Amino acid sequence: MSHAQQHPNPNSSELPTTTAQLNHTVVYATDRHLSAEFLAAVLELKVGAPFGPFIPVDLGNGVTLDYYEFRDGPIQSQHYAFLVPDTRFDAMIARLEVLGVTYYADPGHTEPGHTEPGRTNDLFGGHGAYFADPDGHNMEILTRPYARP
Repeated sequence: MSHAQQHPNPNSSELPTTTAQLNHTVVYATDRHLSAEFLAAVLELKVGAPFGPFIPVDLGNGVTLDYYEFRDGPIQSQHYAFLVPDTRFDAMIARLEVLGVTYYADPGHTEPGHTEPGRTNDLFGGHGAYFADPDGHNMEILTRPYARP
């Protein structure tokens, strides 16, 4: 029995895991409230109560994005991909349109000659789209996970 199994976290109501799982990650933002509210609006999620310097967005699968205000320099763009229900994909695209956010069929929407604005893709038998958040993070919504070899 592993150490974690012998001494589970007393603050956790869940059983110990048997493999490593992502629990949370920090997302840098120039305005943590704005960025958290933006993503929550697009994905139909709720923004949690502040937790120290973080504004959390719970993704519903045990993973939390903790938005942290970073003002000491430019924010390095990161990529975040969200597996979303097929039945909610069109509503998410509609919210992007209402917000005036351009979405793209391909991930290279920031590269000249590689853009397909206002279009979605049909990778792996599902639907997908890419869009930028307020700080330029490359966000992706997809209804089927990538088929990996």
